[in-house]
Amino acid sequence: MRARPGWHVVLVVENIPFGADHRLRKQVDTLLGRHCRVTVISPRGEVNRPHRRRPGMQLREYAAAPEPRGPLGYAVEYAWAGIRATLLLLRVRVRGRVDVVQLCQPPDIYFPIARLLRLAGSRVVVDQRDLMPELLVARYPRAPRRALGILHLLERRTQRAVDHTITVNDHLRRRLEAAGGAPGDVSVVWNGPVLARVDAARSATPAYDADGPLVVWVGKMGVQDRVDLVVDVAERVVHGRARGDVRFVLMGDGECLDDLRALARSRGLADRVRFTGWVPEETVFGYLAAADLGIDTSLQEEVTPVKAMEYMSFGLPLVAFDLPETRQLADDAAVLVPPGDLDALAGALVALIDDEPRRQELGTVGRRRVETTLSWEAQEAAYLAAVGPSGQPPPDAGEPSPPRRRPG
Repeated sequence: MRARPGWHVVLVVENIPFGADHRLRKQVDTLLGRHCRVTVISPRGEVNRPHRRRPGMQLREYAAAPEPRGPLGYAVEYAWAGIRATLLLLRVRVRGRVDVVQLCQPPDIYFPIARLLRLAGSRVVVDQRDLMPELLVARYPRAPRRALGILHLLERRTQRAVDHTITVNDHLRRRLEAAGGAPGDVSVVWNGPVLARVDAARSATPAYDADGPLVVWVGKMGVQDRVDLVVDVAERVVHGRARGDVRFVLMGDGECLDDLRALARSRGLADRVRFTGWVPEETVFGYLAAADLGIDTSLQEEVTPVKAMEYMSFGLPLVAFDLPETRQLADDAAVLVPPGDLDALAGALVALIDDEPRRQELGTVGRRRVETTLSWEAQEAAYLAAVGPSGQPPPDAGEPSPPRRRPG
């Protein structure tokens, strides 16, 4: 007898295409593994191609808005994407049952449709990856107070309109509870790597065999990510400390990529700092398997660096600024220096390169922490508990689960 499907889960993402969203892809794998029917609403992109005919999943795409420029450009982009995604979401709902809707945020603009979906019997879950007010300040330090007030208002409206929110660390959990999320209705689901894929990459031949020590950075290259500081550190290491044997590989793309390449050339680092652009996961993992250590130069106190978890899963130590969420994540697996102190970061990097026993010690601690706590395998139960009531297995098609309502 053919098994009947479980939940129909619709997941909406608007800031990047589905194929480039590693967190969302892990969540979809988990849902498909529980025999759920999955619909993903996403911007169109070439990286979506391998997922367009995936069994059990329907991918509904819309044309992305042009690359934004300035705060007004982002507002236009969010509005465009929000309207297109909402229309597709309504079309899916009109055509059949939807048990769960997951809104991947920011931006916090879906609360009106969230209320309608709950009235129609769907459970609505928000996956909050970043906080919009903090993100605006990180990109535009002189952002108007009125704009920040509007973003806080949207945040509060969202928390009052949905059944449950998942987020990526305790700092964001506390902020979202303060914005109106009821205690118990905001939970943390770490964004760790899938260890099975990591271990497969570690056993394969590395994609890159460095001629000398190799330092890696991986992620999106936005203004708020401060990848320019990686180039500053590289200059201090290569030229300031005469360590021309050290090489840096920076993996990822984003709005700052071209400027960063030009910056590296202007500093005389073209042969020591390599930018790969966007590369598939197997290439990223190949570099991580070949590297000596990782680096992170983010200055956002509220952000949990996903790259740190990826470094740790490969047994790589890392150097980073001593920020609260970075310390909570990587304490005893990293060398942390005062935020913004580039000389200290360069010195820590060189010292760690020259101390292999210390690198192995830090790497072992980090790998153990990923295995026991941070890996996606360790987080799946928390994710399913947030998506479905009381963490129960997906219901049969004929028995949709009722949405959980907050008192009042």
